[in-house]
Amino acid sequence: MIRCEKLSKRYGKTLALDALDLAVAAGELHGFVGPNGAGKTTAMRILATLMRPTSGEAFVDEISVTREPQRARALVGYMPDFFGVYDDLKAWEYLDFYAGCVGMSAKARRHRIDELLALTALTSKREAYVDDLSRGMKQRLCLARALMHDPKLLILDEPASGMDPRSRAEMRDILREIGRMGKTVLISSHILPELSELCTSLSILEKGRLVFSGPVEELERRMNGSSLVIRFDGVMEEALAARAEERLLALCGAAPSRDGETLWRIASQEDQDAAALRALVELGAPVCDFHRERASLEKVFMEVTNDDAQPDF
Repeated sequence: MIRCEKLSKRYGKTLALDALDLAVAAGELHGFVGPNGAGKTTAMRILATLMRPTSGEAFVDEISVTREPQRARALVGYMPDFFGVYDDLKAWEYLDFYAGCVGMSAKARRHRIDELLALTALTSKREAYVDDLSRGMKQRLCLARALMHDPKLLILDEPASGMDPRSRAEMRDILREIGRMGKTVLISSHILPELSELCTSLSILEKGRLVFSGPVEELERRMNGSSLVIRFDGVMEEALAARAEERLLALCGAAPSRDGETLWRIASQEDQDAAALRALVELGAPVCDFHRERASLEKVFMEVTNDDAQPDF
């Protein structure tokens, strides 16, 4: 659905995108991650046909965004971080205005508006003035606007910016529903745990370059993002603990690190878990908890980018 080939953009002497190669398959919910100035918004604006690259090419559903911007634009719904709303219009009037902008007939508008209000949980606010809506409701209304022409690709730049936890959860549920509709979604956000829960794949940019692109699980594996956690029911005798350490070292190729008297951690491969648990039980070790601890996406981000700056998307 998305293909970027050596995509570059300069602002004077500043290189915002540096030969970006990116591919996102149709139907993916793809997270776009990177610190301030990484080039995320620039790439999104180019894909949305709002900006021309300095060099390189980008395609949406195999249509060039530079050579055929009108055709590409018909496939894209774009919701920027900062958007404009007309406060003196009612919610349905706001959507009706944009339905006219995309050439929808008056007969088709009411049904489409009702569909989008239902999808974004705004049916009860149909007659409410935009000025009276909360921040989260306004963002959901703008999401409905971006979906008006039924695009194949939805580009969302910080869609949960400024939302409270309840509003973020509502937005997350709506985006999952949009994903189930078969649309491709490119989404940037500074709320990393939500990206890991929501997205099927992820790209990380740093200084205009692609650092990683692929499934979230692959990123965690490549960065040794999980460790085996074993908790024991009480303190073991030292002789038993020593035998347990020896068996785990032989099986996993790594010795466990102790966190207090009853908690061990091992940097090992997942396919060794069953054998490790069986060995501990056979030794008589009082195992009461045995699970994989996943690295947080924030930690993985900092390791991948090797940057002290906090992630901001």
